[in-house]
Amino acid sequence: MSAVLLRYLAREILAATALVLFAVLGLFAFFDFINEIEDVGKGGYSLYQAFVYVLLTLPARAYELLPVAVLVGTLYALATLARHSEITVMRAAGMSTLALARSLGLIGLILVAATFVLGEYVAPPAENAAQEWKLTATKATVSQQLRSGLWVKDGRLVINVRTLMPDRTMRTARVYAFSDDYQLLSISEAERGVHDGGSEWKLLDVVRTNFRGTHTEVERLAEIGWRSDLTPEVLGVLMVSPEHMPFARLWTYIRHLRDNNQNADRFEIALWKKLIYPFAVLVMMALALPFGFTHDRMGGASARIFMGVMLGVGFHLLNGLFSNLGMINAWPPVLAALTPSLIFLAAAAALLRYVERR
Repeated sequence: MSAVLLRYLAREILAATALVLFAVLGLFAFFDFINEIEDVGKGGYSLYQAFVYVLLTLPARAYELLPVAVLVGTLYALATLARHSEITVMRAAGMSTLALARSLGLIGLILVAATFVLGEYVAPPAENAAQEWKLTATKATVSQQLRSGLWVKDGRLVINVRTLMPDRTMRTARVYAFSDDYQLLSISEAERGVHDGGSEWKLLDVVRTNFRGTHTEVERLAEIGWRSDLTPEVLGVLMVSPEHMPFARLWTYIRHLRDNNQNADRFEIALWKKLIYPFAVLVMMALALPFGFTHDRMGGASARIFMGVMLGVGFHLLNGLFSNLGMINAWPPVLAALTPSLIFLAAAAALLRYVERR
């Protein structure tokens, strides 16, 4: 395929994808805003703050919906080319199915890169800012929904934070220190905790109870240190779903859970999804390819676009379903993350083979 034809095809597909993504984001933003109206008035939460919150969540929405938008956009572009007999002319000029697939793959690589950048560098900080904005606006706290606060195991320490503020400072934190044979050595209760920006938390205004065999000792300390890989950013896992966390933060938290013999399946599945999800764009384009070779009939283009929407929604739901099934059944994380894309890739291959035989 010539460079001119490739640029033309890329322009049509990218423009259609952008249009579909804009329309779908507008629809989701409308419903998200309607949903936020229920919280308006709580702690001074206003319509303006709800509007800003919805805007800040749009990058994460775009990341989730981009493969669906690519599928529908590619279907629309190919349906338009088929309706104008342009694909027929291309094939009559000697363009093979493999050549068109290769061209779609080259265009898809641009969208793969865009999906990766959006999911790794744009959506996580925007989603984090959205949650901080809402927590501050409603005067809520990160751990407010947890009846007993936040519990964290870190080596021989177990930390209970009653309140984790939106700025990641702690209020009323307890540190339980255990020996190697799981004997309770001390309980330290701090009024508040702040991070030093490195690898240590400073717990301030501490009352520590030491257990010395048959008696206890109580001492008051102005400050004690707690060295940990759990930085304020990592604790932000409570504010942002694992799927919206950047790769480095996910990996740090998974390593912490493994070091403390805790279940990390949910986060490992999210990690693999971060790696695999951008390539779902290529799968969606492969799924759209067979429809470019079907003859256009009355209502054919509309039917194909509707089918694309249904397939996209199906992929979105299947992606979430296999994540949950992977956690419930303890599947290998890579299998839970990869299976939806493999299913749709197999469907694309079967459809293409059917169309080629007609």
